[in-house]
Amino acid sequence: QVQLVESGGGLVQPGGSLRLSCAASGSIISTYHMGWYRQAPGKQRELVAVIFSGGSTDYVDSVKGRFTISRDNAKNTVYLQMNSLKPEDTAVYYCNARQGLTYWGQGTQVTVAS
Repeated sequence: QVQLVESGGGLVQPGGSLRLSCAASGSIISTYHMGWYRQAPGKQRELVAVIFSGGSTDYVDSVKGRFTISRDNAKNTVYLQMNSLKPEDTAVYYCNARQGLTYWGQGTQVTVAS
């Protein structure tokens, strides 16, 4: 069983930056594939970024060059650095851990507005 707790969301102006954190407990996540998803009002949840257990990463096209996913296995934590934020990045961001079973955090709100 894995528990995931996201933090770092908030209100930011367009062009600003935020760093989301996902702290895991209950299991060591170094062998898990870890992802960040987001869900905007009225839209389906979408995969934003993933970091595989081997360290490779992948991103949805809309965030490539702006977002960076990373993991600190010593802290059992995954991060999402978000730069050059746009209003269309506004959503609830969820952390996801997958290794056979899938686990979700409760989400953190990111609002990009002036």
